[in-house]
Parts: sequence; C-alpha cells; structure tokens
Amino acid sequence: MGLNFIKRIRQIRDILNTAIAQKNIDRGFQVAQFLEENLHNNPKYANNKRLNKSEYQVFSQNGEDGIIQEIFNRIGTTNKYFVEFGVTDGLESNTLNLLYKQWQGLWIEGNPEDTKKINAMFTDFIGGRKLTVKNNFITAENIESLFKEANVPAELDLLSIDIDYNTYYVWEAITNYRPRVVAIEYNSNFRPDTHFVVKYDAKRMWDGSSYFGASLLALEQLGKSKGYNLVGCVFTGTNAFFVREDLTADLFESPYTAEHHYEPNRDFLYYRNGGRRNHIPA
Repeated sequence: MGLNFIKRIRQIRDILNTAIAQKNIDRGFQVAQFLEENLHNNPKYANNKRLNKSEYQVFSQNGEDGIIQEIFNRIGTTNKYFVEFGVTDGLESNTLNLLYKQWQGLWIEGNPEDTKKINAMFTDFIGGRKLTVKNNFITAENIESLFKEANVPAELDLLSIDIDYNTYYVWEAITNYRPRVVAIEYNSNFRPDTHFVVKYDAKRMWDGSSYFGASLLALEQLGKSKGYNLVGCVFTGTNAFFVREDLTADLFESPYTAEHHYEPNRDFLYYRNGGRRNHIPA
C-alpha cells in the first residue's frame, strides 16, 4: 500500500470527522433555537412557579436534572436519599448528578450486562457506600421487598421510575414508602384527556411500540389517590414530576392536572453534549 494512498485515506477521514463535527454543531444550534422560541420565550411558561425554564441536562436524558434541582430548591431536602430503577448503565439517569451533589441511593437494573458496567464504572460511589446497586427485574410483586433488602428509608427524598412497560403498576404497589418527590415516565402519545394503562404482565418488557406504560391522566389520578400532586413535565414529553401534597403548598403552578401540565412527545429535541456519549473516567 503506497504512502500516497495512506495519505489520501487520512485526508478523507479528516474530512468526514470535520463534517460530523459540523453536523453536531448545526444540530445543537437548531435545538437551542427551538428551545429559545418555543420554551424560553413562550408566554405559557412565563409563570415562575412553572418548572420548565429550570430544565438543564448533565446526565439526564433531557432536562430532568434541572427540574429535580429546582423542585428541591423549593421544598428542601431531608435525607438526600434516592431510588432509581431502569438506569441501564447509569450514564444517562436522573440521579447520577445527585451523587456528585453528595446524595446517596439505590439503583436497580434488570439487565445483568448493564449492571456489570455500573459496578465497573462507579466503583468510588459503590465503595464509598454512596450507591447501592441491585440486579433485579422489577415487578409489582417484588418492588417493596427490594427496597427492604437495600434498607431504603421510608420517606426518601426522590423516587425515579423508568421501566417503560409496567410503570403504573409498580408505582401503585409502593405503599409502605412515601418518597417526597416522584419522577415517572409517561406515555405522551396519549393526550391529557385519555386514561390509558397497559394490561399488567409481570414478565413483559417494552417492545419498542407505542403500547407501553400509562398516560399522564392515568398517572395524575393514581398520584392523587396516593397523596401526590402533578407539578410538571419535562419539555420533551417523557417524564412527569409529582410532589407529595403536604409539601406542595403554593410553590408550584396549579392546577395540578394532566390537562395543565401535559407536554407532547418531542423526541426530535433529544440531543446530548454535541453528540458525545457521557463518560465516567475509570
């Protein structure tokens, strides 16, 4: 293979890398422009009690990191303990940022390979007893026993649920634990006037279709029955946030309904750090 050929291959590689970098820059600009026009300058979100303008992304999939921070800025923290399940390898989660803020908690992940990655990447947090990791497939029948095994406090500060399929039933089954805040994925394909919940199947996982989880209205009603108010949704229409009624006071924008706080699916805004994957140094 001649030197000129190798040189040409390197030139092509450099051109492709430059094109990819430019595409990421262009994509980032488009997302920022959309958010500026449709979120930050939108009168719908002008009320300071609304959460969306507080969104920011460190390790969360979308703006959940910022909303979680703002909620606790308003209601305060107690034990700074979280539980999150459905974290995959942990690099794109709602609670990793909290570990860097001196929180502690429990991650539950059903995939053994992802659990191995977590144990390899987060040795400092695990060794320092800031993070407990359990490899279990979550069901409505086993969730509270998993909490008990991990010594989860009865009134933890934050519960984050992202298991795609049986979301509604797992939250419903948590009765002996009273998290102050709940972040939970909702199915934004269903508009806020529709009560939708999948049929429970303890063994079933999400198949990639629109048949998963529960609509925001269904979760709003479940939350009310458990003593929680729906206080907002992330702008991309993925996660909803509930605060316990005894803590809500006049701190959030009412009414606490699906009709008022629903955000449609905006997956096209999904964008991470210029296209780069989160990385935790070994």
